[in-house]
Amino acid sequence: MTPTRIGLITGAVLLSSCGNRPPAAPVAPVAPIACAALPGALASLGSMRAVRLTVAREVEADAQGHAAHCLVQGRAHERIGLDGKPYAIGFEMRLPVDWNRRFVHQVNGGNDGKVQAALGGLGILSRNALQRGFAVISSDAGHDEDAPANASAGLAKGNVFGLDPQARLDYGYRANDTVFGIAQALMAGRYGQPPQRNYMVGCSNGGRHGMVAASRHGERYDGILAGAPGFNLPRAAVQHAWDVQSWQQAHADIRQAFSPADLQLVADHVLARCDALDGLADGIVGDLAACQPKVRVAELTCPGAKTASCLGAAQVGALQRSLAGPRNSRGESLYSDWSWDAGMGAGNWRFWKLESQIPPWDRLPLIATMGAGSLSHVFTTPPTATPGTPAELLAYLTRFDVDRDAPKIYATDGAFNESAMAFMTPPDVDDPKLTTFRAHGGKLLIYHGHSDAVFSVNDTRRWVDRLRANGGGDAVRFYGVPGMAHCSGGPATDQFDALGALVDWVERGTAPAALVATVNPANKDLPAAWSPQRSRLLCPHPQVARHVGGNTESADSFRCTAP
Repeated sequence: MTPTRIGLITGAVLLSSCGNRPPAAPVAPVAPIACAALPGALASLGSMRAVRLTVAREVEADAQGHAAHCLVQGRAHERIGLDGKPYAIGFEMRLPVDWNRRFVHQVNGGNDGKVQAALGGLGILSRNALQRGFAVISSDAGHDEDAPANASAGLAKGNVFGLDPQARLDYGYRANDTVFGIAQALMAGRYGQPPQRNYMVGCSNGGRHGMVAASRHGERYDGILAGAPGFNLPRAAVQHAWDVQSWQQAHADIRQAFSPADLQLVADHVLARCDALDGLADGIVGDLAACQPKVRVAELTCPGAKTASCLGAAQVGALQRSLAGPRNSRGESLYSDWSWDAGMGAGNWRFWKLESQIPPWDRLPLIATMGAGSLSHVFTTPPTATPGTPAELLAYLTRFDVDRDAPKIYATDGAFNESAMAFMTPPDVDDPKLTTFRAHGGKLLIYHGHSDAVFSVNDTRRWVDRLRANGGGDAVRFYGVPGMAHCSGGPATDQFDALGALVDWVERGTAPAALVATVNPANKDLPAAWSPQRSRLLCPHPQVARHVGGNTESADSFRCTAP
């Protein structure tokens, strides 16, 4: 196939994505290009001139169920940043021999900074997209945290890209624009035809990418699966400082502010108050909204000296302050409040909020390492080049003044002309409409763990409610997952086929109702009393799964009902 022919196919599919479903085949299929020949065949294509393909080889089927596929790796827009460091958008694409005519744009979590294997997997899925026959692309969002130039940055090596204005924008949204175009060109070349459907899949920062894409480029994607979406990430990063300062009110060493047993007391209190609200006491708080006014954590306060069966007054105050969310001296909310849930006693909640078991981090939690580096380098303007030692990163959060420093997530200057709130969040973040996405027929499926310690499920629920109030309810389904931690884990049934439900919704017009969720035997937070065959219904918001009798370990014994 000639580069001109590939260009016609690629251009046609991009134009066709502006219409409603189902997309018509833009051009007749033509002869596909062999995997190894892709670099030469695409080299002169206009959209690929800033792209260097470094790997193009066939990969045989493996024991994990991944079918034979063409593996392509490369770099796009190689440059030297304003900080004097080399940058590029690294990517990987896997194009299965037995293709189902679908494409998944895999968007990754954390700070990005690594080209994760293009498999289209999520912690909730037992089978990833590649195993199902999708072509999948993945990228590092425009920066390489393991680049030699970052070696001296210590624990902040994944954040120092924030000193370069273009790298910030690539991380926020621009790299995805480039990667989407590359994927279309590779599919046009390898298969001689475009995909019939374009999907985006990701959790955490990947969920943020999905919601940003739905707002910025709703014409591109037919379906987006967004897990635990950090769509308000700069505001959520302010919570990191708020948490550290809250824990320091309970103990100068945040790692000792609460023992695991202390947090289990809180989880047990929540269960005692709320477990049976859904009709069954089973270790799961099924009705989160009804639970919140029933929690009385102050009742756990020790009447005298601290003992194993109660919490100190400072501990109770620290928890209440943290879950109320950050506020400035004028009482204005800077992010969101949080929900009390049974998963607060699980290891993932502690890992993010209070203490890790990672010696190079000095056992500090993730909010005080990656979180501190992100807030200082990426989400505030001007950035603060904080040394990447555990002590310095913790000190940055300790010194963070919400009146003085929180406004910096909205700030710009001569070098950084887009604020963190502009490049990291959907443009309509506080008043979502998704006009283009909805006109295209796009569908957005969101899931979020009730015990997520990173992004508040309350914030996500409110965003969905605002979209519904703006008439967008036909384009979104939201599933809260009781007990689930960040993206997966926690005392939860955290395995469910949200991708399959999204595909059915997009391609068959079957709007998802309840999803059946099962346990993951490898989940370390599973209570010992739970059956390994336990299943539960996940109900679309605002419905609640209620027990109606029968086998207490089976989803068949539950029904989705109005709250």
